[in-house]
Amino acid sequence: MGTTGDPTIGTGASFVMFAFDIAFAIDLDRAAALLSEADAQRASIRHVRRTPAHFDYRPLPIRVTLPCAPIVLGGGDMKWSTHSQVELLIYDFGAVSVTFRVPLSGPLSALVELSATLYDTPTLVAEARRQLAHLTELIRPALDRPHADDAVEDYVVHEIEALSGVAEPAQAAIEHADLLARVLRAERGPISDQEIAEALAGRTSYRPSDVALIDWNAAILLDRDAEDVRDVLEFANVESLELRMLDDRLDRILEDAYRIVSDGRAVGWLRFPIGSRELNRVSRLQMDSALLYEGINNAIKLVGDQYLARVYRQAAARFHLPERDSSIERKLSTLDGIYAKLQDRRASLRMEILEWIIIILIFVSIVLPFLPWFKTLGK
Repeated sequence: MGTTGDPTIGTGASFVMFAFDIAFAIDLDRAAALLSEADAQRASIRHVRRTPAHFDYRPLPIRVTLPCAPIVLGGGDMKWSTHSQVELLIYDFGAVSVTFRVPLSGPLSALVELSATLYDTPTLVAEARRQLAHLTELIRPALDRPHADDAVEDYVVHEIEALSGVAEPAQAAIEHADLLARVLRAERGPISDQEIAEALAGRTSYRPSDVALIDWNAAILLDRDAEDVRDVLEFANVESLELRMLDDRLDRILEDAYRIVSDGRAVGWLRFPIGSRELNRVSRLQMDSALLYEGINNAIKLVGDQYLARVYRQAAARFHLPERDSSIERKLSTLDGIYAKLQDRRASLRMEILEWIIIILIFVSIVLPFLPWFKTLGK
């Protein structure tokens, strides 16, 4: 349990988030109408700090609250239970985030065991998928090209509103650096000073009374009102899933495109041009990928809120989103080049065929007057 000088959590909660992809796109207006009997609402970011009026999601996702039987986590003296409700956030680009809430209280050191327990939670994943399947059935008419995918991206946000035993949150980040780093890395045992420094490197604050420690596996928010920060982290987790899936999808699309380019439809020495169906398929895949990429990147507007933009940059760096962006943009550019080459090849082959037709017609026009039956027709 707690050790000497161990701070105590007065109030707080751990938010366990699971991101899924269920469709190419979702008609949010139609989904909201289908969910009229559920506790559903358009989820704008609540402005805790001073932000411009235009700062928000574009378009506003739908937040749905559904009943859920409490799930017991841990064992022995270290037990926690999830809340009796689960939240689902529906985005227009086909993603859904499922969030469980675990109330917190007691010694801060116990958070290490909870974090390690949450690192691999098949029970929570199974319940998240069950809730997702239920939601999918409710809004199926609003889904564009629905699909079932096993991919999931999880993230944990430990939000501590009141912590006794420390003067300021910034002091806790210094005096209990080892403990907080182990919580972020879900490590029960000791870790090196280098690992501690790396885990706590993603640190940012808005006021002296708050601090956000953001890592790749989890985040710790020592803040009395951190809902907006949590919203940004939830979106970053969803974006991480979507970019990973899009990156993998572009790999498969490029393989198909290369196959189409190298596919030889030839009869003897004559090679036929790429068909319209193949060209349209590459064009459609290219368009879908570009639209999805733009939809993900434009889903949240961070312009004007310097603090939340800083929080997002920290999360993006931890999730390696800039590298994903670069990879996707490079593959989209490659796909665009392949499509252009396919068009050029098709146009070139058409011109060659047209030239051969003209040559044949000229040859026939020259030869015809010398044919006996043609002279007879002339008489």
